[in-house]
Amino acid sequence: METISLSTRLREEMKDVTDEVREVVRRNRWQDGALVVFCPHTTCGVTINEGFDPDVALDMTRFFHDRVPENGMFRHAEGNADAHIKASLFGSSVTIIVENGELLLGTWQAVWLFEGDGPRTRKLWLKWLPA
Repeated sequence: METISLSTRLREEMKDVTDEVREVVRRNRWQDGALVVFCPHTTCGVTINEGFDPDVALDMTRFFHDRVPENGMFRHAEGNADAHIKASLFGSSVTIIVENGELLLGTWQAVWLFEGDGPRTRKLWLKWLPA
């Protein structure tokens, strides 16, 4: 297993982590199999979506911010209940096929970390599943 450490800058943001994930695959010379990218935090998640147009990430962040407001009527006392809900909506992991040492992502796809309670230092755990 490999760990990627990342810093986020804002309370809510989408951070493209595709290059970091590719670097781990390259460094380990993983060729054919599947890679699980898991986020071990309860207030951020991971997803795959468009990476070409930065407005997609901004639109996604705004959409979730509007639907699950920070100051909603939540019982969780820490003030970050919205981030827990958003993290669950994004999910905690993605699985990516790797073939010939390359991530098999669609033309426009990227791997994204969604931060819901930043800024913080976050980790992603990468688990290699050989073919």
